[in-house]
Amino acid sequence: MITVIPQKNYTFEEYLAYDEGTNKRYELVDGKLELMNPPTFRHLLIAKFIERILEIEIERLSLPWLCFKEAGIRTGWKKSRLTDVYIITREQVRELLDESAICQTPPLLAVEVVSPDSVTRDYRYKRSEYAALGISEYWIIDPITNKISVLLWEEGLYEETIFTENQTIISRIFPQLSLTVEQVLVSGNITEV
Repeated sequence: MITVIPQKNYTFEEYLAYDEGTNKRYELVDGKLELMNPPTFRHLLIAKFIERILEIEIERLSLPWLCFKEAGIRTGWKKSRLTDVYIITREQVRELLDESAICQTPPLLAVEVVSPDSVTRDYRYKRSEYAALGISEYWIIDPITNKISVLLWEEGLYEETIFTENQTIISRIFPQLSLTVEQVLVSGNITEV
């Protein structure tokens, strides 16, 4: 469930400076602050796994990219979304080094992990906002339906490919990545040591 905080209409700059003295996290949607519920542990485990895998691949290929978890993307005049994981260039970070971790230009890849309260947000709202920005690749990892959707930006729209079970995820920006849906989804479990 998303909680919209009754308040004034915030500008993007006011959102960047907003601090109520708590650890609550908000997205800015049409000038309104939307409180983000804490994620599930499964959600966190999957996001952490994806961040590690992508960082390893970036390092292996010596790419000038950085991978961040829970950073933001400005998606409109009065809109900013928090991603689970994204990849941006070092240059994008250099320009904003001492500012809030909200990318104001499209990242190379955005990854969202679906939780029960984020289904519509991840599949509908973020999909259209990320497409409008021209984010070239967007992954929707859905442990509820056991699938991963990879959306590739083509001529202003996303072309979607759905991967399930032991299928290897095909990524345009990581063409050599060898990662199956099952590996990703299993990372959200706790196994006996």
